Amino acid sequence: MEAQHPAHDVHVLILGGTSEARQLAESLHREAPGVRVTSSLAGRVAAPRLPSGEVRVGGFGGVEGMVRWLGEHRVDLLIDATHPFAQAISFHAAEAAATAHVPLLALRRPGWVPEPGDDWHPVASLDEAAAALPALGRRVFLTTGRMGLATFAPLTACWFLVRSVDAPEPPFPPRMEVLLDRGPFTLDGERELLRRHRIDVLVTKDSGAAATAPKLTAAREAGIPVVVVRRPPVPEGVPVVPGAQEAAEWVRGMRGRAT
Repeated sequence: MEAQHPAHDVHVLILGGTSEARQLAESLHREAPGVRVTSSLAGRVAAPRLPSGEVRVGGFGGVEGMVRWLGEHRVDLLIDATHPFAQAISFHAAEAAATAHVPLLALRRPGWVPEPGDDWHPVASLDEAAAALPALGRRVFLTTGRMGLATFAPLTACWFLVRSVDAPEPPFPPRMEVLLDRGPFTLDGERELLRRHRIDVLVTKDSGAAATAPKLTAAREAGIPVVVVRRPPVPEGVPVVPGAQEAAEWVRGMRGRAT
C-alpha cells in the first residue's frame, strides 16, 4: 500500500542515478518542506548508490507506462537527471510529460572542453569510435561503460582495457581485460593505469563531470589521442539547467506558483 502524503505536497519525480540526481534529491529532501521526492533508477547497476527520499527501480514500460505512472502517483514536476547518453529515456520523458501535462526540466552537467595539448577526435557514435581506432592505436582504454561493447568486438587487432562498474556480457572484444571500478578517479591513479597497461589511445563519452575527468588530463600529459563520443541533444523545447542547485531553484519556483 502506498504511503499517504499531505495534500499540499508537491510530488517531484527525478529520473536518473547520476551524482547530480542524488545531490538534487538530497537538497530537496533536506531543504524543501512540502516537497515529496521520488527518484527513479534504471536498475542497470547491481548495487547503485541510493538517493534520499523514495526510490523506485526499473523501467516504466515505455511512454504509455510513464504517463500512467505520473498520473497514478500524482507527479507534479518531472526532472530528467539521467546520464547525458541515456537518450531513449530522455525522449520518453519529454513525450510523457507533454501527454500528462507535467512540467519537465532536464538537468545536464556541462560537457568537457578540450584544453591546449589535447589530441581529441570527436565522433558521433560508438560505431564511429570503433572505425577511428585502427588509425590511432592498438592498446585501447575503453571507458564508455559495459553497454555497447559489441561495437568493438570485430577489432581483433586491438587490445582493450575496459573499465565499468559491473562486469560486461558478451559479445565483446576477444582481446580484453576488465577493470571493475567506480569513480571518482584520481589523476595519479589514471597516470599509473595508462603507464602500466601501455595505453596508446583512450575512448570516452563526453559525459562531463569532474569524477571521471582525470583520465583526460593523464592522456594529455602522455600525448595519447582521445576519441570523444559527442553527447546526444536534449529533446527540443525542454529547458536545461547545469546543476542540482539550479534544478532545486526551479522546483521551488514552480512550487511557489502552485501555491
